[in-house]
Amino acid sequence: MAAAEQNQDGLISAPHKIGAANWTLASLSLATLLSSLGTSIASVGLPSLMQTFAASFPAVQWVVLAYLLAITTLVVGAGRLADIFGHRPLLLGGIALFTLASALCGTAPTLWLLIAARAAQGLGAALMMTLTLAFVTESVSKERTGRAMGLLGAMSSVGTTLGPSLGGVLIAGLGWRAIFLVNVPLGLLTFVIAWSALPARDKDAPARRGRFDAAGTFLLAVTLAAYALAMTLGRANFGALNIGFLAVAAAGMAMFVLSQKIAKDPLIQLASLRDPRLGASLAMSLIVATVMMATLVVAPFYLARGLGLDSTMTGVVLTAGPLVSTLSALVAGRLSDRFGANRMMVAGLASLAIGTFLLSLAQTRLGIASYVIPITVTCFGYALFQTSNNAAVMSGVGAGERGVISGLLNLSRNLGLVTGASLMGAIFAATARQATDQDVLNSEAAARGMQVTFEAATGLVLVALLLALVQQRLARRAKAG
Repeated sequence: MAAAEQNQDGLISAPHKIGAANWTLASLSLATLLSSLGTSIASVGLPSLMQTFAASFPAVQWVVLAYLLAITTLVVGAGRLADIFGHRPLLLGGIALFTLASALCGTAPTLWLLIAARAAQGLGAALMMTLTLAFVTESVSKERTGRAMGLLGAMSSVGTTLGPSLGGVLIAGLGWRAIFLVNVPLGLLTFVIAWSALPARDKDAPARRGRFDAAGTFLLAVTLAAYALAMTLGRANFGALNIGFLAVAAAGMAMFVLSQKIAKDPLIQLASLRDPRLGASLAMSLIVATVMMATLVVAPFYLARGLGLDSTMTGVVLTAGPLVSTLSALVAGRLSDRFGANRMMVAGLASLAIGTFLLSLAQTRLGIASYVIPITVTCFGYALFQTSNNAAVMSGVGAGERGVISGLLNLSRNLGLVTGASLMGAIFAATARQATDQDVLNSEAAARGMQVTFEAATGLVLVALLLALVQQRLARRAKAG
């Protein structure tokens, strides 16, 4: 056929519809890039913010924390809102809010106004992160879901990798305000493309009904905020304040579960979490994010102190991981589509376990290769797992729950990141202190801390691998039955 092509279901797909799907993916990719760029670009500006506002480091640190807390606490609620009111208006609203908040960040006259604008920016990012995953299942055939998830994963890695270097260039040339204002033209471009390309009406809109669970959303937000603060404040120095926040988180979780049981239209259908396959996917996502955070928290100390690299060379070597993740995500999507998401999840976790085990050897006599080779294996495994896990979960979700399940996936990843920052950092710090009698972190102590941290990481990955094998067996039984 010259004007159309036949798909695997025997339906006719016009070329202009294929082009529309590509433009939709372009808008989703840009939204993913924006949200990840917002996470990584701000940290490089903290020294300039301390000088501009004559503030302490704990104060300016809230410029980063406000963004992360907003995403973590609101991502599930954002998904539920989208399931009720439609994915298109909420995604467009998220892009618009992120863009407007970026402009407010770049023009903020005081530090606290900047922090408030960053929280608003985080809400916009929560909407974008949640709905990009939800839209993939609506815009792409099931046979190409893995490739689309791989593309989004690659764009997320690009934003994470690009942020620090782009931020450094912008601050050097234009000042700290530029690291926020750069999002404005990018946000406007994303909004225009999304407005033109996203379907005017969600094809599954009739399935969406119900009211928004404001009480449940509030309780979950308080719970998640308390947990995130417990994990981030004080870093390795876990004290009474951290324990207090953990107690608040535990009480909040108990109240949230109770509220969901009695709510007519709950934020989360607790019955869906009893599905062992979904529960396993969320648990694996949390574990893997916890492990990957160790590469960001611990690796710089190993490279600088263990291998004796200067700051420039440390930065160059650290880009190896995100670069591998970016390139691997595109390949991972094709592998997931071809061989099946469940199989590729197992393969990804196996590669991740091998990589973390190699990192635990920490052979300083091998030089840079002792880090680059293991991190390549680790990040390839991470990209393969993340892409396959997202594809497996989202392809099996009903129309009325895509937003909230996507939110849960993003939430599990974010909770893993904040947990990893505290847990892996604490393991490294405690082990390194035991390995030296000096206050200065020497080469031997850094290597020992690296070894023990990634021994623990390998153990966690093996737990995730066991979950994946169980999940694969359940999937086979479900298919056979």
